[in-house]
Amino acid sequence: MALPEEEVPVVSTPEALSAPEAVSAEDLLPEEPAVAAVAMEDVQLKAVLEAIVYVTDEPLTLEQICTAIEQPRDRVIELLEQLAADYERPDRGLSIREVAGGFKMTTKPEHHEAVRRFVKNLNPPLKLSLPALETLAVIAYKQPITAPEIMEIRGVQGAGVLKTLLDRKLIGTAGRKQVVGKPILYKTTREFLVQFGLKDLAELPTLKEFQDIGRLATEEAAPPPAPPAAESGASEPLPFPPIEAL
Repeated sequence: MALPEEEVPVVSTPEALSAPEAVSAEDLLPEEPAVAAVAMEDVQLKAVLEAIVYVTDEPLTLEQICTAIEQPRDRVIELLEQLAADYERPDRGLSIREVAGGFKMTTKPEHHEAVRRFVKNLNPPLKLSLPALETLAVIAYKQPITAPEIMEIRGVQGAGVLKTLLDRKLIGTAGRKQVVGKPILYKTTREFLVQFGLKDLAELPTLKEFQDIGRLATEEAAPPPAPPAAESGASEPLPFPPIEAL
């Protein structure tokens, strides 16, 4: 019968006791300061981005912003979204909107009337006559369109109005129509989008919205109904002459 083998005790040598545990380089690096540095860099970039959008009169494109702050497109979009969210708070009077293919700082729509009253006398506003507004509306909704086609819709000549809109840079030429005479085609410009605060032409009101606005305006302008006549001995007039008069 074989005897059981005796267990050999494990003896720790001095070398084993003094050997340090394996530690990676990542474990030695502090994590919190690195995260704080990234957060601080984002804060500074947002501040620079806010200043750039504020000081420019024209809407800034993504390419212009990327070049200005030397950051990739995806990060600029992320910072813009964060900055726009900051301005959406109810205690802020401004907002960052996409206008005419770029980004611009504007006042909020709910403060429009108060701001309009304040700046009304500061700078001469962009004023257009009714014929100019009609012509601009026709071009905006029918572009590209020729002068004869505009005249056919409006029913009046409008060469002087077209010149005014061209001088204001609200419309521009878009080549020539390939018909007899090759008349000039007209279209709205980027300045048109800027002046009216539009991201693109898709934000123009639809014809149904115009009809609703016109209906509301008609209802508000309608005179109030006449009060009922006071009761008296006299009877109300009949809608037809009395039988005796026939």
